[in-house]
Amino acid sequence: MAELVGNLLVAQSGGPTAVINASVAGVIVEAGKHPDAIEEIYGGLNGILGILNEELIDIQEELSTTIEGLKHTPAAALGTCRYKIDFKKKPDQAAKDMDRLFEVFEAHNIRYFFYAGGNDSQDTAHKLHEQAIARNYPLRVIGVPKTIDNDLPHTDHCPGYGSVIKYNATTVMEIAADVRSMATDSGSCCIVEVMGRSAGWIAAGTVLARRTPADAPHIILLPEIPFNQAAFLAKVQETIKELGYCIVVVGEGLKDAEGNEIAADKTRLDAFGHPVLSGAAERISEIISENSTTRTRTVKLGYAQRAAAHCASETDVEEAVACGHSAVKAAINGQSGYMVKIVRLADSPYRWTTGLQDIKDIANVEHLIPRDWISEDGFLPNEKFVKYASPLVDGELHLPMEGGLPKFVTLKKVVVEKKLPPRA
Repeated sequence: MAELVGNLLVAQSGGPTAVINASVAGVIVEAGKHPDAIEEIYGGLNGILGILNEELIDIQEELSTTIEGLKHTPAAALGTCRYKIDFKKKPDQAAKDMDRLFEVFEAHNIRYFFYAGGNDSQDTAHKLHEQAIARNYPLRVIGVPKTIDNDLPHTDHCPGYGSVIKYNATTVMEIAADVRSMATDSGSCCIVEVMGRSAGWIAAGTVLARRTPADAPHIILLPEIPFNQAAFLAKVQETIKELGYCIVVVGEGLKDAEGNEIAADKTRLDAFGHPVLSGAAERISEIISENSTTRTRTVKLGYAQRAAAHCASETDVEEAVACGHSAVKAAINGQSGYMVKIVRLADSPYRWTTGLQDIKDIANVEHLIPRDWISEDGFLPNEKFVKYASPLVDGELHLPMEGGLPKFVTLKKVVVEKKLPPRA
């Protein structure tokens, strides 16, 4: 492609991770190295929805120390959204949205666009790339991978995943020590619920807490494996008989044999039209209580698991930053319509690099745990999974501290002057 000069826009979308801001920092730092191509660096507030409303901020007004601090700050520093441009279900609105987006791009001379997010975010990036070609608008679009769910295809894993399983496995170890110390003759069972609607990567990652066969978690219930109630209850009682207690980890999207999510509340729908998941741990607890005298407790890790920057993996942070750097380098070199991916070169010692994947291969495709990475009875990931996941939690961060607590940064968010009428 010919040399392209203009402004850069970076935005975030979907559920945050402990390292999504590290990717944005990578984009910003690398962009500053190419002043001949990139004139201004803007951030889009609250993802594509904020861009539709022409809500842009001037990143160059931020202190360099703030940008550096993004590498250790959780949540989405630019704000996020779950807005979907849907040509299939809402073609008229989608067409209006695209017209508006390119009006914003043209008004602010946006020639480089980077979108950090998961499946739906990559779908949006793909649509923008295609629309730019159709409209003959010079724009380079690169997707930056992000999702604790780890369900993007073609990348070895996703930034955010290593940190979430590091935190969750650590938490399971701590919970298990507590429950074990309180175990009575009648036995007790604690059910820990983690995120993961369709894919069980997060739940599976807690297997790293097992250093001996007796260690927790003793059972991991994955969305990929249909829930067998009788086999599950038998496994719980067998574990309690042997150890006096049982720790169960359940992915929120656990399904029955008919493919129904056991915790789905079909009377309430989320932003994408999915039934709201109302509590897999509570349902598992009810099943145990209805069929035995075993005492149960539930723990729902919720937002804590994706916001735990204090327990982030150093490897994860490094990879997230590198994905931001690689995205900008690819665009400067004329690439568009790709997502940065992580390529594993070796397991031990762990070595990796980044590459590019056509974004149309990524959008709206879910990558599940291979069946041969799970034990025959379906209750635990096996050694293949452990070999895959172990390097991703490596490395300890040394966060800046203030008053004994982590010191996070906040962007000043100096607003870029709007040039268009309000969105209709």
